[in-house]
Amino acid sequence: MAARTTLNTRRANRRYAADASLLFVAAAFVLPLAWVILSSLDPRAGLKVKLPDGVTLDNFDAVLKPDITFTPLLNSLILCGGATLLTVVCAALAAYPLSRFRSRLNRPFLLTIIFATSLPITAIMVPVYALFVQVNLIDTMQGTIFFFTASQLPFAIWLMKNFMDGVPKELEEAAWTDGASSFQSLLRVVLPLMGPGIAVVTVFSFVAMWGNFFVPFMLLLSPEQMPASVSINDFFGNRGTVVYGQLAAFSIIYSTPVILLYVLVARKLGGGFALGGAVKG
Repeated sequence: MAARTTLNTRRANRRYAADASLLFVAAAFVLPLAWVILSSLDPRAGLKVKLPDGVTLDNFDAVLKPDITFTPLLNSLILCGGATLLTVVCAALAAYPLSRFRSRLNRPFLLTIIFATSLPITAIMVPVYALFVQVNLIDTMQGTIFFFTASQLPFAIWLMKNFMDGVPKELEEAAWTDGASSFQSLLRVVLPLMGPGIAVVTVFSFVAMWGNFFVPFMLLLSPEQMPASVSINDFFGNRGTVVYGQLAAFSIIYSTPVILLYVLVARKLGGGFALGGAVKG
């Protein structure tokens, strides 16, 4: 009886410790979000997390200007949207032969992809910058889109292949029997059945590009082409002066497209590939 009581006490202590750890982790995420929301409504916002000294929308009025918010956000949407679309298309085309055809080169290629994901972006920016100068892609939106796509493709291919492996090949074979080509079966059979995989790759790629500061800062020179991830640096003034309220308001507006994208594809993220029964009988 005493041993059972001791065991129950240990389990309770472990549960309390786990709950305390989860609460600590949750606080680490909630406090920055609370600061952003509260500071955006505070006319005298600072670094402390506190209730606003009177609720005001002046911070939003100050940043909702074409040169401060609208133009940088449009540039970000063009860069990240174009690069995400190109990444998803290229990843699907590259993942299809890796998933459907067996070759001795598949494993070395996938290992090379994993190695490419570990390369720090700062290690390759100098040769990339020199290359872009030579081919006249420096300070161009299309050049930045190409580099965004190239930097996200390795992990996107890896993700896309894993999701594509979940689509039964027998469904494609049925399409081939009806006269469809491999490209037609990819478009009409495989991709429609792996909606959750495409949604994951889309969200992952877009979020990674949306928050990227270093790449557009290096490859774009014209202020009118700078995305919001770079223009947010303008809120940090000289000698350490920062307009915290406007910075918080801009951060909320800057986060909105990512939140909307996730909401739009969230219903696909919960799906799966319960297609095993479709090839039986």
